[in-house]
Amino acid sequence: MKSFVNALHLFIKNTDKVLLALCLVASGFGLVVVHSATLNSISEMQIISRELLVMIVSISIGLVLCFVISLIEYEAIVKMWPIFASVCLLLMFSLFIWGVAPANRSDARSWLNFFGVYFQPSELLKVGFILTFALHLDTVKANINHFKNILLLGLHGAVPIVLVVATGDLGSALVFVTVFIGMLFVAGLNLRYFAGGLAFVLAALPMLWIKFFSGFQKDRFLAIYFPELLSVPVYKALIYQQQQSVNAIGSGQLLGKGLFKGIFTQNNLIPVDESDMIFAVIGEELGFIGCTAAMLLLAFIILRIVSTGYKSKDNIGGSISYGIAMLIGAQAIINIGVCLKLLPCIGITLPFISAGGSSNLCVYIGIGVVMSIYRASREIKPVNFRLSHIRTPFSEI
Repeated sequence: MKSFVNALHLFIKNTDKVLLALCLVASGFGLVVVHSATLNSISEMQIISRELLVMIVSISIGLVLCFVISLIEYEAIVKMWPIFASVCLLLMFSLFIWGVAPANRSDARSWLNFFGVYFQPSELLKVGFILTFALHLDTVKANINHFKNILLLGLHGAVPIVLVVATGDLGSALVFVTVFIGMLFVAGLNLRYFAGGLAFVLAALPMLWIKFFSGFQKDRFLAIYFPELLSVPVYKALIYQQQQSVNAIGSGQLLGKGLFKGIFTQNNLIPVDESDMIFAVIGEELGFIGCTAAMLLLAFIILRIVSTGYKSKDNIGGSISYGIAMLIGAQAIINIGVCLKLLPCIGITLPFISAGGSSNLCVYIGIGVVMSIYRASREIKPVNFRLSHIRTPFSEI
């Protein structure tokens, strides 16, 4: 019994309680605003909406996986890269056969339907990519600026980007690009290669525009930056969701209309306000104060993860932590930018806060790896441990 108590004490002591608390507060905040966003869809026989139920279940499963993963040495997790890389790629390739899309987006076959439960493989691929790419960066280490290594690293980054673009998930592609560039920068890649990469992308942009982007995606882009190229009816139809979001956020002013009292939110005037446009719900009902609180909460989570990366005992742990922090930061910036009509509407969730089983589940998987890195970076002192009068070599002298 005493040994169990000691083990439990060590578990609690070496768990990143600050990061865990921040994540739980963010998820709790998300559950409240998602409940408000879906309140008008609840029937008389329901207590909560299906979206909220899925979110609760996914967070619960995610927390269990988070704790389990945090107890596994992250070096052992990284060594299993062939397994999770194969799983992630198989799930992504299966989208080309069994992928399903929303009714209004036949080109975005980004979900798998498992007996009525929808899963988005790109969310798991994000975590898998960060783990494998961190290992790749550690493998090349000081030779990262060798041309051969740069080509291989570029190929590594291109695989997930091409896959998600091909399945119509442009939002995830942008996240992958951000994480890919950020991890290379932190790893010490020479700036001249970034300049060369930018020049290559600019040169290839016409081909990318023609071959990779669907007509719907092109129109979304034009609606934000070149609206004059679209007819008035087309423009109004494309911009409606984002314009409603901006109107809702503006109407909230400083303190908001009050929780469950937003006119836009409660009258279902903002499409997909429980996930992609959740920031509009926060802005309308909780105002500028609520928006600031949400952004600060996510910023504190990111800073805590960066701190873990900085204190990591090796390069792999640091790269993984920085990658997870960039993942959360990139998704937050894109989601908020879309809601404020600063970026094209490309469909991306706000981490911890938006509804969505896949995103909430997978973000906690990533947090679990970060907590494993945190645990490994702690200095664990020897403990006097006895079992049936058998003394271990780790006893205090």
